[in-house]
Amino acid sequence: MMDNKRNTEDLLDAANPLKHLTRAQFAALGGDAVAYVKPVSGLVLSAMIDDAEFDVATQYQLVMSADGTPLMVADTAEAVSEWLGDQNIGVATLH
Repeated sequence: MMDNKRNTEDLLDAANPLKHLTRAQFAALGGDAVAYVKPVSGLVLSAMIDDAEFDVATQYQLVMSADGTPLMVADTAEAVSEWLGDQNIGVATLH
């Protein structure tokens, strides 16, 4: 049974070669030009960013690059849209 699971994982890894790219390889594919917007609570942001204070009850908009690097935090979708309008970044839709 364990061999079947390992074989399935190996097949999935082979089918998803992007999982194993280095940061430089990912950037060469345009990973530094793609971002996504994720709603997060102030509590989560306070845990992520040491030198900043966030209202733990507020829902913020976190813009992250495709490689997971935080790019920007805003308290409104409008602020994110305005910031993205000034950037050369494509936005991917989360599913």
